[in-house]
Amino acid sequence: MDTKIKAPELVCPAGTPASLRTAVDAGADAVYCGFRNATNARNFPGLNFTVEEMTTSVDYAHSRDTQVLLAINTFPPAGQIELWKQAINDGANIGVDAFIVADIGVARYISDNFPDIRLHLSVQAGASSPEAIKYYCQEFGVKRVVLPRILTVEEISSIHKQIPCEIEAFIFGNIGMMAEGRCSLTNYATGVSTNMDGVCSPASHIKYEEDENKNLHSKINDFTIDCFSCKENAGYPTICKGRYTSDIHKDPYYAFEEPVSLNLSSLLPELIKAGVTALKIEGRQRSRAYVRDVVSAYRLAVDNITAGKEPDLKNLIALTEGNKETQGAFKSKVWR
Repeated sequence: MDTKIKAPELVCPAGTPASLRTAVDAGADAVYCGFRNATNARNFPGLNFTVEEMTTSVDYAHSRDTQVLLAINTFPPAGQIELWKQAINDGANIGVDAFIVADIGVARYISDNFPDIRLHLSVQAGASSPEAIKYYCQEFGVKRVVLPRILTVEEISSIHKQIPCEIEAFIFGNIGMMAEGRCSLTNYATGVSTNMDGVCSPASHIKYEEDENKNLHSKINDFTIDCFSCKENAGYPTICKGRYTSDIHKDPYYAFEEPVSLNLSSLLPELIKAGVTALKIEGRQRSRAYVRDVVSAYRLAVDNITAGKEPDLKNLIALTEGNKETQGAFKSKVWR
């Protein structure tokens, strides 16, 4: 590249206060996180923030010129909106820089009561057309949309030209097979919803059993979703990434999706040119070491690209799931 381009915002995961500090110190422009309840889509034991922790964490981030985006991105069940309202009130009082929302009722509450706080549309909302995005902008004052991971770079460029808000796109981490979290598989197996309870494959429902051959069986309730030999590392136990047999497939196979991670490092210049102003790293359930390494690598890459230099991100393959990576639909609609 011969000319400098405007630097996009690097948006990084923070599943705990310690991870937030790590992301900030590694060079994040913004971090996204959630409270320790069903209002955010990563409602797992050991993750997330109390009100007190969020207060301290926002102070830490702001003292280092990093923004905090509060994920309130699940859908309240009928008659249970008060928890979501309280989370919004707490976030506003703490001084978060933006709310990330999916539900239109939640968006309306923020728009009516806290119009001065930025509203970002969560990928959970599934808004992938200019018409849908413009509706959210007009009705609720949305300033940024997080696009679903089903669009090509060309399609993102086309959308950018038709909408009045910023675009945020995932560049690294998990890539799911469902319409951005709208998954019925975990609900079928556990009775717990990804979109309303914020939990996919909750740890309380996971079991591991060893057979007589020392093979390890992973189960969600009574459903066996994979079997690993003693020479294999057990994967993260989700139904969509399990291996199964059937009348047609006698040998275990990935019926839905193989363990693989999204890695768009080679597409960064194209994404920026297409109008993406915020680059999002997935991984609120990941370790501090993962956050440090990925954020640091992408911080350097973004800085190099905006300075007209070539980025070097070859080392990121070691941090992908199963040491496998994909560009997903961003490059081609036929990646599966």
